[in-house]
Amino acid sequence: MLEGKKILLGISGSIAAYKCAAMTRLFVKAGAEVQVLITANAADFVSPLTLATLSKNPVHSQFVKNNQGEWTNHVELGLWADLFIIAPCSANTLSKMANGICDNLLLATYLSAKCPVFFAPAMDLDMYLHPSTQANIQKIIGYGNTFIEPNAGELASGLVGPGRMAEPEEIFEKTQAFFNHSLPLRNLNVLITAGPTYEAIDPVRFIGNNSSGKMGFAIAETFANAGAHINLVCGPTHLKINHPNIKRIDVTSAAQMHQNVMANYTNADVVVMSAAVADFTPVQISSEKIKKQGTDLQLSLTKTTDILAELGKNKTKQILIGFALETNNEEANALEKLKRKNLDLIVLNSLQDKDAGFAGENNKVTIFEKTGKKTAYELKTKNAVAQDLLKHLIQLLHA
Repeated sequence: MLEGKKILLGISGSIAAYKCAAMTRLFVKAGAEVQVLITANAADFVSPLTLATLSKNPVHSQFVKNNQGEWTNHVELGLWADLFIIAPCSANTLSKMANGICDNLLLATYLSAKCPVFFAPAMDLDMYLHPSTQANIQKIIGYGNTFIEPNAGELASGLVGPGRMAEPEEIFEKTQAFFNHSLPLRNLNVLITAGPTYEAIDPVRFIGNNSSGKMGFAIAETFANAGAHINLVCGPTHLKINHPNIKRIDVTSAAQMHQNVMANYTNADVVVMSAAVADFTPVQISSEKIKKQGTDLQLSLTKTTDILAELGKNKTKQILIGFALETNNEEANALEKLKRKNLDLIVLNSLQDKDAGFAGENNKVTIFEKTGKKTAYELKTKNAVAQDLLKHLIQLLHA
């Protein structure tokens, strides 16, 4: 669908503007974030309040928002969007786009936009067929914009012919096809682990760690938004995820995680092992709660299976990415792990980094490639870290 996509919808003055309410709803329902720009004439055809309600964002129409001088930054809007759709695009707006005229917020944003632009004309028959309009359309296409051809049918004037703006469902389908085609991980199968494992001592006690799973979940969602099909094997966590491309597999122990990872490994193109898997597990698990007796409780522990090392030994086509959480000799330990476990990338983060690591919203990582390349990042949100990791993966896929 359109989860995580940022769509800027520009509406110019045309009776077809009423269709934009349904179009906005389609985008939002598909998971996109929508911001709406309207011209002064467009507001005569469709209510800004309706569009604000449906988009869940304020509608932008003026450079200056209020008497306090608050400014609508058209440059930021143009940089924010993944796609700018101008629909309906009136003859007047079409002419201005073709000739660089910039007398309203929509046009200023169009001239500033760095993202792809779709335009869907809507006008009466003679206006649409006029040579100047046809020349303007070709001129705008020549700038690299995508033309959504109007439909033929009965027009507001009563004339019959081309000029009806494409229906909201048609524009939605073209938008979805655009994102699907341009998704960098389209059709890739990605296996991701996240969260801690809990190693049972008895029915009520366990050995665990402080991993929240936030980093792995951020990676899963980011990669799914990039088109990948995700198998997310996660240990105990309160986190929720709702993406049609993500299949969640809940486990508790290291043994269960090992079993499910190996079951999904063969078909994976990319594997990201971000889970904090326990290194040790009790030799014996009491079937009943252990009573508090004496002053000490002796536990015998045995090593769990090193899942990442096993994946490295059995690697065929997979790109294998590991994580290293260290407290000392961070880089040396991470590089040793990268080589010993036959990884393509390793993501290092340190418990020494303030405000980074387990449970929090931020992380500070250094990414090492098996070529020896090192990239250190500043503290940023885990979602932003996931975006950085995506960039590294894309480079690997095209190497």
